[in-house]
Amino acid sequence: MKIPEKAPEKKEPAKTEQTVQVDNVQAVISKTTKPLSRPGASSGFSINSFLNKEEKVVTEEDAVVRTDHLPKNHFTDTDLQMEWKIMLKQLQVKNNFVFNAVKTFKLEKKEEDKIKVLFPSDSAKVEFDKISGEFFNHFRRKVQNYSIEVEYVRDVENLKIEVVTKRKIFEKFIEKNPLLKDLDDLMKFDLT
Repeated sequence: MKIPEKAPEKKEPAKTEQTVQVDNVQAVISKTTKPLSRPGASSGFSINSFLNKEEKVVTEEDAVVRTDHLPKNHFTDTDLQMEWKIMLKQLQVKNNFVFNAVKTFKLEKKEEDKIKVLFPSDSAKVEFDKISGEFFNHFRRKVQNYSIEVEYVRDVENLKIEVVTKRKIFEKFIEKNPLLKDLDDLMKFDLT
């Protein structure tokens, strides 16, 4: 009995390789003729669903709170400063990044129901916006005044934090006592 031989399978070359030698280094460059993904595997992105996607209209409703019947008790600037310091202490523990951004903000009571917020930069104001709602809602409940308005003012000159070096401190002392300049010339202090 004779066993029939299997017909040889046709194999397409899946990869073609070339060997290239550049500066005593051999590199193998391989090119494929078939896709690298497994058959039947999908990437999860469907072109048809993307093209047929319906645009959803999102309507936002603004809730208007009438403050006519809510209390409008008096508050002082001291109340505002105390609550701001408490908020900064809590923020330092909870979120140090936001604390560093908003610690230079100044809050001032301008009129009976108006608070002026002085901020140094727009990026710091973005961080302040993350916590401002929570702070002002808490403050309104604390002082029982729900008609408080907030005004934002950019104030770069007064809120800049100046880096004071040893040289600047020494120059301030020289202004008070000019003999220190002679001493510096004589001794050649290293104030770096």
